[in-house]
Amino acid sequence: MSDSLSVVMGYHRATKHHFNRYARGPDFMDWATQPDPFRRYQGAPLIALERMPRESTPAYDLVFSSGSISPQPLNARSIGQLFLDSLAISAWKRSAGEAWALRINPSSGNLHPTEGYLICGAVQGLAESPVVCHYAPREHALEVRTQVPFTLWEKLLQGFPWDVAFFGLTSIHWRESWKYGERAYRYCALDVGHALGAIRMAAAGLGWQVSPVENLSSEDLSLLLGLRDAEGAEEEEPDCLLAVYAGKGDGPKTWSLNREAIPEFEALSWLGRPNRLSRSHVKWQAIDHVAEAARKPGGKGLYSVQGRQPGRGVPSLIEDRPVSLREVISKRRSAAAMDGVTRISLKGFYHILSRTLPGIPPQVPFDVLCWDSLVHLALFVHRVDGLEPGLYILIRNPARKSALKGAMHGALLWEKPQGCPESLELYLLARGDMKRLSMQISCFQEIASDGCFSVGMIAEFRAPLQQAGPWFYPRLFWECGMIGQMLYLEAEAAGLRGTGIGCFFDDGMHDMLGLQDTRFQDLYHFTVGGAVEDPRMATLPAYPE
Repeated sequence: MSDSLSVVMGYHRATKHHFNRYARGPDFMDWATQPDPFRRYQGAPLIALERMPRESTPAYDLVFSSGSISPQPLNARSIGQLFLDSLAISAWKRSAGEAWALRINPSSGNLHPTEGYLICGAVQGLAESPVVCHYAPREHALEVRTQVPFTLWEKLLQGFPWDVAFFGLTSIHWRESWKYGERAYRYCALDVGHALGAIRMAAAGLGWQVSPVENLSSEDLSLLLGLRDAEGAEEEEPDCLLAVYAGKGDGPKTWSLNREAIPEFEALSWLGRPNRLSRSHVKWQAIDHVAEAARKPGGKGLYSVQGRQPGRGVPSLIEDRPVSLREVISKRRSAAAMDGVTRISLKGFYHILSRTLPGIPPQVPFDVLCWDSLVHLALFVHRVDGLEPGLYILIRNPARKSALKGAMHGALLWEKPQGCPESLELYLLARGDMKRLSMQISCFQEIASDGCFSVGMIAEFRAPLQQAGPWFYPRLFWECGMIGQMLYLEAEAAGLRGTGIGCFFDDGMHDMLGLQDTRFQDLYHFTVGGAVEDPRMATLPAYPE
């Protein structure tokens, strides 16, 4: 085992919650050092983006039908629309004289460690020359970090079409570690997954395709985005770069940039200084070590599960609903509590599960991932009409069913519910009321038992890290975050609410399923149900002016 892989495995083991102790975190909340939720580059020129009203088109269910939405031209308005539909503010909340922003892309604790960047050529109404920009969600504007000479831009693209833009994501680990301590690196990676899902859904609403740029190293991305010198501010960890372009799904699975051009970006004139988010900090060395160990080397190809099988498409299991994409994504909220009463129909439940499947060929939003699915869903079913309560498993990659089944308790039932659609590899593992057990596993949080169902995301763990390398560690969380994003949106479209649960007893879940080693690991929990609204909170417009 390499030193870097040992660091990653050691971090994951050390940051598990246990019934008798939690992962290391702060002893108390130091509100005086609470990070500013908005990064700004002071002194950088600001390009205001248009704040379009929430349109009734396209329909939410339409974005999952390939080729059903005509591609919009790549211009200032459409780029502004993509940011507005993915990383912007969705609303402000006010209570007891305090106000805070909610965003389109969800985040653990509403702390939002994820930052967005745009790299593009000359775009009508936006920039007369190629630029690198940072997105400022409070202003819904782009901060120009640098202008890129046309010769360098052409060298970087090495033949890419001119109507492509690149969206970069980074993480400020301090935003999460301020509250959650050592486990925060996991949550930052989950938030990247949520942001990836949000960007892919927003792009689908514009008829655009999204492909990852996979040949770059973490160092390459740091140079491209101008992250090398934080000047005393909190550092940003480069996560990923996406190519966004108009097309009908016939583009490349992944894109490549000319890495020989990237060192020249360091010599460009970078504008603006990053603001300092907190006046003081607590150093969580475990996060620094795992972040360094999990950085991606350059030129790494795709990780692919062996034995990928031809599959079926993922059909919609309910009729198209009269709800718009932008209504769903802008009204998405994390429920603070569930009512313990609301139920969901069997058809609605099956439909939500179907939207979490990657599909072959991949469906939106999972077509933005460049590996075969590695995550399966353990389901605590509480209040689903026509389905007996119990513990279930949804196999998201049929090629991995035997491996997962072989790693679990031999006494589990593995019975497919009568009438379950053929497209769903759903199996009943154990009958009975699972409300108390799901609550206990999720750090005794009643929200896990008071919903219609809750989820534990079980990822194939050891083999991907051994075969691809430790850089694949955060990508397992990305896939979980994208599943969570679809659960959020599908819950909203169904008139329900969802909530991600980052606090759970990792090995308690493994013991329940019979998972005794690191072949599979529980990485994320989620719950869906009827939300209890807090009447003390007022909701204000995202951009009231």
